Amino acid sequence: MNLHTPYPYWLLKNGFLCEYPALRHPLQVDYLVMGGGITGALAAWYLAQAGISVALVDRRHIGMGSTCASTALLQYEIDVPMYQLAKTVGEKNAARSYRLCIEAIDKLEQICEKMPLPTGFERKPSVYCASRKADLEELDLEFAMRKKHGIWVERWDKADVARAFPHFQSPGALFSPHDGAQVDAYSLTHALLQDALKLGAQVFDKTEITDIQHEKTQVVLRTNHGQSIRAKQLVIASGYESQKYLKQPVTRLHSTYVLVSEPIDGGEIWFRDALIWETARPYLYLRTTPDHRVLVGGRDEPFYSPEKRDKLLAKKTQLLAKDVEKRFPMLAPLPVDFNWAGTFAETADGLPFIGSVRERPRTLFALGFGGNGIVFSQIAGEIIRDLALGKKNPDTHIFSFNRAKAIST
Repeated sequence: MNLHTPYPYWLLKNGFLCEYPALRHPLQVDYLVMGGGITGALAAWYLAQAGISVALVDRRHIGMGSTCASTALLQYEIDVPMYQLAKTVGEKNAARSYRLCIEAIDKLEQICEKMPLPTGFERKPSVYCASRKADLEELDLEFAMRKKHGIWVERWDKADVARAFPHFQSPGALFSPHDGAQVDAYSLTHALLQDALKLGAQVFDKTEITDIQHEKTQVVLRTNHGQSIRAKQLVIASGYESQKYLKQPVTRLHSTYVLVSEPIDGGEIWFRDALIWETARPYLYLRTTPDHRVLVGGRDEPFYSPEKRDKLLAKKTQLLAKDVEKRFPMLAPLPVDFNWAGTFAETADGLPFIGSVRERPRTLFALGFGGNGIVFSQIAGEIIRDLALGKKNPDTHIFSFNRAKAIST
């Protein structure tokens, strides 16, 4: 599957950080993780931390799928607002989902502090802007729901927005001063796997799984190099490519577009270099980078067609640049340095799928989708570790595949 156009910013910035071999011999482990992106890396790292025998394989180079094309905003806000999510999964589960995302960002910060490689983790405030006046009623509902459940958020009116962003035309916003962050997902993936290797994990890339057989006591896999892998448990963490291992469709695929500017001289580019996104769907999202660039993404299209997606890249880049210039005239003309298009998946309720399905015995899925993919991957890593240790995790039901039929009707 063609996941993105070539040359995302993170890949060119970092290059090939670490080398991993292809699997050229038979392998037997307790846990085998399929997928060498940020989701698989977190799952493997948590398992290795717990002292469990684990190996990870990926058919590409590590981190070269969706991870290197990620814009890597770390937000506790799910693509579906809490007040809407409550109607689908219940208010208790909706509030717990948001709280878990806040906790996940805190834990990612602690993990990044211990990593052997730089990860680009930075705490940032988050601004959720009303795209139009008609969105203010929904913004108020969301504000009330978050406050009810103890989430620290400020309700800004038009004047508040104007004070923070003098040229930004928004009738109101929700400002989260403490609970957002950003990271370099590609670097973090390699850092996690380098740390996992020290703990006894094994990592192989350029190794494609061509066959999976689910037996009573193990899962037997075959690779493109003709090698066999025997594992007591399989973890599939291959993003939306995992859909081919599921009978029931659980995602919708979209194409998105991203640009990164040349470095901008001076101090803060905008108010506290906050993460910015909006109520419109599809929404525009903005962040800065540690080397003082503007990163903006959006202008999504509701299809998966690499050829069609890539033909739109030049036009979408121009539109994204204009989106930035409209909101921040002092940046015009915005000097574009990198641009790319990618495919992303979303679920009907905005939540990930973490757990097992009947048709795949001895198999767990870690599928973190949408704008919170990295945060969801952190949650998945902990759940998978707990399941491996035989420890009950009270939040597994929130992300269970059992909800799939209910939310699709």
